[in-house]
Amino acid sequence: MTDNQENKTLPIIETDDLSIYYGTFRAVKDVDMKILPNKITAIIGPSGCGKSTVLRSFNRMNDFIPICHATGGITFHGYNIYGDDVDPVQVRQKIGMVFQKPNPFPKSIFDNVAWGLKINGMKGDLSGPVEEALRQAALWDEVKDHLKKSGLSLSGGQQQRLCIARALAVKPDIILMDEPCSALDPIATLKIEDLMRELSHDYTIIIVTHNMQQAARASDYTAFFTMDPDRAGVMVEYGETSHIFTNPRDKRTEDYITGRYG
Repeated sequence: MTDNQENKTLPIIETDDLSIYYGTFRAVKDVDMKILPNKITAIIGPSGCGKSTVLRSFNRMNDFIPICHATGGITFHGYNIYGDDVDPVQVRQKIGMVFQKPNPFPKSIFDNVAWGLKINGMKGDLSGPVEEALRQAALWDEVKDHLKKSGLSLSGGQQQRLCIARALAVKPDIILMDEPCSALDPIATLKIEDLMRELSHDYTIIIVTHNMQQAARASDYTAFFTMDPDRAGVMVEYGETSHIFTNPRDKRTEDYITGRYG
């Protein structure tokens, strides 16, 4: 096995007995996951089971909530991202995020994509990296003649692809997506799903979704979360999407994906 092939089989993110607290309330408990590179992993489950909390722990977005803290471990390429010597800003450069509602800055399309490059110290002509990111986000052909227009002038689906381009511009390894299609119509949703599949050749994608059809269509692996009796989120089952949806091991998984609860 070559080094490159071996890297494809080693986890890019691994959690070890991960629990996340808001104050004294344990929102998520005892999560063990291994996220493989260049795959799309979906996190599904009913509202309030900690899906987004887990997703935001992967790039330390939860740090912005003063009462939130984590126990256990999260490693990225084998390094503990919560180590005392780790800069969370650098973590977020390598693990980008796209949010539920498209959130372009009130700037031009060009400046939206160039923003991350500039804050990371890139100077000079940024037209090449901006074009590359817009092409990767399947948006270039639609906006190439309108780069000075406001990003807010785009349609909802275009705005979300602009946000994806903004995340891609800084060359992350992983893209986290928190319900990226919940505010979009079905046509725009399918475009995002097609884009995710294309991007997975070069990036690892982790998506939180309430849409069972989306998880089944778009992901390679699926993690199902629910709440235990003390309202803490727990991961019930994790595996290849085809197995989760056709032959789940746990009755709770089967009940959820068949619509019996949730």
